Amino acid sequence: MAALLKSTRELFTEGVRAVLETWPVLQIAVDNGFGGVYGQQKADWMVDAVQQYFHDNSDLQQYEVEDFISMLLNNEFDTMVDDGSLPQVAQQVCQMFTQCQQGKLEEVKGQINQLAQKKSAGRVKATAVRSTEEEDISDEDDPEAMECDGAAETSSKHTSPREAKPPTPPPDEAEDGWTVVRKKK
Repeated sequence: MAALLKSTRELFTEGVRAVLETWPVLQIAVDNGFGGVYGQQKADWMVDAVQQYFHDNSDLQQYEVEDFISMLLNNEFDTMVDDGSLPQVAQQVCQMFTQCQQGKLEEVKGQINQLAQKKSAGRVKATAVRSTEEEDISDEDDPEAMECDGAAETSSKHTSPREAKPPTPPPDEAEDGWTVVRKKK
């Protein structure tokens, strides 16, 4: 994709910033310290890296932008995007770049304003869900505690007492709290 004029390039950089700052995956990575203490600086650097990637390469395809952003997230935030949002982010950035190339600057500004409103509506929060102590205690001995409730109920209805596996004995624990793992004979 051809180089942009300085003012158009600055607008494109604003567009990339708006897209990345409203992307829940990056918000969660920064807010939860996936990038370490410099997570916010890494997110700011990502904006410049993506903009520079477009400037340095011609005829970029959406999948190339996806791969580049995915690589940045993996390298800088130890984060793999698996929620289907990466193609949308890459598409938005590619669309903004194409619009900047075509001189449709007002459309890009409109998209940036929409994203700014979305950003001001609030950031995404990732919170751990804790169940009651009673559920925690009962789940410790339940081998299917990690499954969904519906799957556990279904499997328990269809399993006869003869098919149920006997509980495995607990592993040996050393005095310092470590679990000793032994080879099966």
